[in-house]
Amino acid sequence: MTGDGAPIVRLSGLIARAGYPLACVLASVVLVASGFGYVIVRDVSGIGGSHAIVSGPSTGPQNILLMGLESRRDWNGNVLPESILKKLHAGSRRGVAYEGVGGNTTNTLILIHLFAGGKKAVGFSIPRDDWVTFADTVGPQQVGKIDQAYGLSLYYEEGVLRQKYPNISNDRLAFLGNEAGRAAAVATVEKLTGVHIDHFAEVNLDGFYELARVFGRVEVCLKHPVHDSYSGANFRAGHQYLDAAQALAFVRQRHGLTNGDLDRTHRQQAFIDSVMHQLRTEGILSDLFKLGALLSVAKRYVITDAGWNLLDFASQTRGLTSGNFVFHTLPIHGYAVIGGQDANVVYPRYIKRIVKAAFASPSYYGNGRHRRHKGTAGATPAIKPATVDVYNGGNTTGLAGRVSAALVSAGYKAGKVGNTAARSTTAVVYGADASSSATLIAKDFGVTATASSSVPPGHVRILLGASAVLPAITPASQHTASPKPSHHPVAIPTKGAQGGAVSAKNGVPCVN
Repeated sequence: MTGDGAPIVRLSGLIARAGYPLACVLASVVLVASGFGYVIVRDVSGIGGSHAIVSGPSTGPQNILLMGLESRRDWNGNVLPESILKKLHAGSRRGVAYEGVGGNTTNTLILIHLFAGGKKAVGFSIPRDDWVTFADTVGPQQVGKIDQAYGLSLYYEEGVLRQKYPNISNDRLAFLGNEAGRAAAVATVEKLTGVHIDHFAEVNLDGFYELARVFGRVEVCLKHPVHDSYSGANFRAGHQYLDAAQALAFVRQRHGLTNGDLDRTHRQQAFIDSVMHQLRTEGILSDLFKLGALLSVAKRYVITDAGWNLLDFASQTRGLTSGNFVFHTLPIHGYAVIGGQDANVVYPRYIKRIVKAAFASPSYYGNGRHRRHKGTAGATPAIKPATVDVYNGGNTTGLAGRVSAALVSAGYKAGKVGNTAARSTTAVVYGADASSSATLIAKDFGVTATASSSVPPGHVRILLGASAVLPAITPASQHTASPKPSHHPVAIPTKGAQGGAVSAKNGVPCVN
């Protein structure tokens, strides 16, 4: 047989060897089934669909970002059918179209590094509520939760396009809006982590549901029973099999979990481990009928950068095993209300150190077990940032909140935000034990910091003047001496709320 059938038959052996490890790297909570489907397509170059980034190499060491988009629309911008929204516990068509239900947040962000040789990989889940400074976003907002970078850029890009091209088609508008969102999400993760991203893979709610339907049941394990009306999660404790709708509820739930969104990242990691286990043990990769169905769905719903040669990638990663694929969650410093939103406070400089250490060498990991990495900076960030109170005495409405958010993103602690009497100039005053932070902050605003007994110890107070604008904020960590190289390990969390999912002996981790 020639034509369409021959390439699939010739590649079936490769699928059985390479499909599982390929899925190890491509499979995020929302991308579990796409990889091995792509391997059997004849024209891989026509699958990716996105030119939001310049693709890197498809062999050798690579950084890959997996994105799950919390969108109630399809890729053409159409609201999903009522029947699908109901199954997904995602609101109603009216709510999505007219009442602002949902959005385009990246509720799943997993950054994966594949080491040279393709036999080892490490992944970091990025909590969606991390408060960061955006990169390459469209529109006026430049700080916020990391999951907002995509949707904000999509929204403002579509607004610009509507003004410039009144007759633009809905399909074209949605495509270009999503391209702007992808570019912003990738660039923002690069800025936070300090690494360049070579490739990305993305799917939305509808795509995950359809892929999960074809893939079939997925085994998961819960430490406790859960009942959550928001996500639709209603599961008993222990091992159990989930259908497509249940799988989506499993990976979306955060309400009612002990550690909220951090526990959700463990759900996503555990889901990947479970799928990898099933790929290895249930013969799915040798089922050409199921592979064909997965390919058909993946071609409709999965988006990757157009320059990613997935066939070369699959060939390289055929030796990757679950024991050599280690998950972590990027650490947070704490919680704060920033700009009226509940957010995670993070230290970008420390995150960069952690990612750099984990991505530095495959010798950091042995048989999937965490090793202490010597020759790097100390176990905790040498940062004791001040708490910063910001008061607006100028003419720009909302500037105090934006300044506070930018300071928190730079590593300072969130203080009070409000208004003060009208001022012509900006002043920075500080209490005891806050002179270093105050000096850095004052420099950003072009003024000199002064001590004040009226300011509490450990606090800096900013009084914004009439001409004040939001400056580039110097990271709080820069007021401390650079950590000296030592034999202490970088503290990459491996357990607890900020650790990674721990693989069980049977390949199905038990999580909250």
